[in-house]
Amino acid sequence: MRIDRLQAALPETKSPNPNAAAALQELLGGKYGEMSTLGNYMFQSFNFRNKSKLRPFYSLVSSIFAEELGHVELVSTGVAMLNNGSGDDTPDVDVSKAPFAEMQDVRSAGGFFSYGGGAVPVNSNNQSWNVDMVTTTGNIIIDLLHNFHLECGARLHKLRVYESQKEPTGREVCGYLLVRGSVHAHSYALALKKLTGVEIEKMLPTPNINLDRIPECQKYLDEGSHRRLYRFSPSDYAEAAGVWSNDEVALPGDPPGNLEVVDGLPEGGKIPELDGNYGAFAPNYAPEEIFEIASKLYKKSR
Repeated sequence: MRIDRLQAALPETKSPNPNAAAALQELLGGKYGEMSTLGNYMFQSFNFRNKSKLRPFYSLVSSIFAEELGHVELVSTGVAMLNNGSGDDTPDVDVSKAPFAEMQDVRSAGGFFSYGGGAVPVNSNNQSWNVDMVTTTGNIIIDLLHNFHLECGARLHKLRVYESQKEPTGREVCGYLLVRGSVHAHSYALALKKLTGVEIEKMLPTPNINLDRIPECQKYLDEGSHRRLYRFSPSDYAEAAGVWSNDEVALPGDPPGNLEVVDGLPEGGKIPELDGNYGAFAPNYAPEEIFEIASKLYKKSR
């Protein structure tokens, strides 16, 4: 389901910090970024063999795939917020005075020159994410083992990016994703244990850093997010409960409790409003006319 909310509320960014945004791009288009987890689980769910006979495992991968769409949106929003700050709606900007001269010196100048401060699937060095990062073999053990590796690598990435961030927006993105990524790693470990008998969940957390050391994780741990798997569907994929709940419990080091599959999706938070930056020609053409047209269309739709 797509709804007009983020999976987590993000604090307002008061001033632009393009270098912080560039670091956060690693969690979007990096080797272990959200585009990689999305691409893996999406195509694994599309290509899944014996969906009916292996329904609990198919439902697990499909549910996590749906959540990854929201993770891509969350990171993208964080990148855009860090790039733009609160926006600049000053209509009369003297473009001849080089109002963006400092953009020549930022880490990812292309984020401004090509994308107007928006997010795209690139890493922190502006290298494009690509399909080579997708693994879908048709072999359930190999795919689940790869997914477990991918989530542990993503945890390492998030911890490192978190350590580089001072901006509350970027830190909040990392904190939420660290909790949810731990759920996904735990999910794939339990799936492998049920298929093979190998207790891979005993390797978690990898890296071995408990989330209670991350202040931005605390409220998500307190509300039990580390024990919940969301279905993102009103009626489908309930079979994932055979893997994720079934009297399994939270990982040692996290607040105790039984795992549960939750109907629907997280409560989340409002999508922030990004104001136009007229000096960067956004919105372009005639802003007042665009807003007037949009207002008329909105009233007509009510």
